[in-house]
Amino acid sequence: MDFKAKIELRGINPYVLVSPALAERIRAGWKRPMPVLVQVNGQPDPAWRVNMMPAGDGSFYLYLDGAVRKASGTDVGDIVDVSVVFDDAYPSGPQHDMLPEFAARLDANPAAKARWEGLTPSLQKEILRYLANLKSDAARQRNVERAIAVLGGAKERFLARDWN
Repeated sequence: MDFKAKIELRGINPYVLVSPALAERIRAGWKRPMPVLVQVNGQPDPAWRVNMMPAGDGSFYLYLDGAVRKASGTDVGDIVDVSVVFDDAYPSGPQHDMLPEFAARLDANPAAKARWEGLTPSLQKEILRYLANLKSDAARQRNVERAIAVLGGAKERFLARDWN
């Protein structure tokens, strides 16, 4: 499915909105995070694997990772050519190893661990990918703390979402 779209910003996350009609053409009847291969202006090559996130009205947010924007030379506000294909081979569940400090903190907090185990595989994958890609020990420690807090019931934002 090829279409033109403007890169918008939702919180701090660049995305293009995929309309309900386009989403139906990509995969009819899909309501949960949709695994796709995406290219923007023909890049990256090979296409990037990502889950489009449902917006609640039949449309989907196609968040554009920094690697995709860098490869395509694009930024927020640009009108781009987007190519999206449903990815039947997308592996479900976490793909990054759990950080030992995150695992230890989950084990020490039964409420957070129960909530973690109840998350969808795509959300677990997103959290593990986020934690794995942090560059400094201080950032990892700070974000592990925030993840445990929201999983344990704290009302705050984490990963551009309101929790609880």
